Amino acid sequence: MGSKKNIFIGLAVIIIIALIVIFFSKSKKAYPVDEQTLTKGKNLFSTQCLSCHSLSEEGMGPRLGGVTTVLSEQHLLDFIHNPAAIIASGDVRANSLQKRYNQVMPSFDFLKDDDVKSILAYIDNESKLAKIEPLKVDTAAANKNQVREKYAPDIKKSGLVIQLEDFIKIPRADGSPPDKGIATLRAYPAGDGTLFVSDQMGIIYRIENGKADTFLNVRAAFPDFIFTPGIGTGLGSFAFHPDFLRNGLIYTTHAEQFIGKPTDFQFADTFEPGLQWVLSEWKINDIKAHKFKGSRRELLRINTPTTAHGVQDISFVPTIDKKNPDYGMLFLGIGDGGSNNIKRPDLVHNKQSLLGTVIRINPLGTNSKNGHYGIPPDNPFVKDSDPATRKEIWAYGFRNPHRMAWDIKNNRMLLADIGESNIEEVNVIEKGKDYGWPVREGNYRIATKEDLKAIYPLNDSERAMYAAPFAVFDHTEGHAISGGYVYEGKLDALKNKYVFGDIVTGKLFYVNMDGPLSDSSVYDLSIVENNTPTDLMQLNNTQRVHLRIGYDVYANELYIMAKNGMIRKVTDAYIKK
Repeated sequence: MGSKKNIFIGLAVIIIIALIVIFFSKSKKAYPVDEQTLTKGKNLFSTQCLSCHSLSEEGMGPRLGGVTTVLSEQHLLDFIHNPAAIIASGDVRANSLQKRYNQVMPSFDFLKDDDVKSILAYIDNESKLAKIEPLKVDTAAANKNQVREKYAPDIKKSGLVIQLEDFIKIPRADGSPPDKGIATLRAYPAGDGTLFVSDQMGIIYRIENGKADTFLNVRAAFPDFIFTPGIGTGLGSFAFHPDFLRNGLIYTTHAEQFIGKPTDFQFADTFEPGLQWVLSEWKINDIKAHKFKGSRRELLRINTPTTAHGVQDISFVPTIDKKNPDYGMLFLGIGDGGSNNIKRPDLVHNKQSLLGTVIRINPLGTNSKNGHYGIPPDNPFVKDSDPATRKEIWAYGFRNPHRMAWDIKNNRMLLADIGESNIEEVNVIEKGKDYGWPVREGNYRIATKEDLKAIYPLNDSERAMYAAPFAVFDHTEGHAISGGYVYEGKLDALKNKYVFGDIVTGKLFYVNMDGPLSDSSVYDLSIVENNTPTDLMQLNNTQRVHLRIGYDVYANELYIMAKNGMIRKVTDAYIKK
């Protein structure tokens, strides 16, 4: 009797298991594999995902290959539309990844379900073809009692408050992805209050008398101009030559799709570059014209291994005398091109590579290898005996140099370098110095090929190997530094302060710029508008501000910009009592 009962129970269990298997096999909908869906998914993956993720290699975010085999379609849809909500719900996997990457993916709620499903279909199909196993996540990291170590001093409360006032809103360029926005502000060299602002989509606007009009459409001039994927493509920056009122010269950098055009910097390897960055010189026929008409020539074209960390900023030292050796010299901040995220540190951090450098050129000279620009005789490596040395280099060892600025009073160059996963840096730049990336982040060591996300303390002998950052802040207080400017205007409370911030949250900070650089502490800046306390997320109704800071070097006015096109002017600054 007992044996029959056991047999009956055993058969029942088998039947139940079979029914469960059948139910889930039928209920789990297979991803489509038709060409139209996969092509759409591939294109969307390239424009929306590729700047932070790949299928097989870790990047700014986790690799995505195989993820469709461990998470349901609905779960992935929910996460992509609102990552912060999934993390807040206590999801163990999401919280583990958030702790490793020290940031929250922005919401992609603008993508329709069908768009996301096509991306997932592409990931699923490619993962199966390449036999990519899903990422194994250490879920122990999600322990809510685990406190992450801080790698930089706390940002200090300053009591300093700035008053913002709406200045103008720049229109969104046609076809703008949500992560693209205004990037660079420059004052017209006549110093008459006219401002120029660039949009990453390729438009430079002229702002005069409260109205913004298109001055130059860079995108229209280049058939291969690309503004995707991610925030590191499109129109990088622009700058007026200090003699613009006489020579009418303007300089721009932009990204182009790689189609094999001859380049002035390439790799020894045969793998296809992610894209090309191009430095152009534009000569306007009439310096008073409200719309550009004139000619253009190419000065420099470089390959980058991925679509990340390109040419973020170009600039001349402002308001200096013609006798100064820096007068008319153009500085370019060139990122590492994502080399280290694909485990190719050999492509950077040496004097034979332009990647991860600040270069200094004379755009009116001709003694470069391509004859299109000059290499100043006082550059630090001009006399280097190695013929492969890039004598344009002014300093090197940078990951993603975001913005350059000058403390004119103290003859100092400042550079904000965006970190990987732990630390953001403000560097005081000295010519010829090596600032350490990718073997340093902040004041810590990195085992570059093993894990870019992990950092280790330095011993005394290691500290002297590279130039250390002047100021740092931790990723618990921000995600990506937005470089700023040294304020020298009429607001006494802001004078002699380098004002900068965090791209994602829009938080504003400053460091003091006294003669001996006696204080490297980072201080917070509070914001009021119409005398009401606020912040930039609230003002711009967004979870990702895309903060950019602008400065009129002639009127000494400071501007705060967000990706929605809103520019606000700093009109007052005071210590809150």
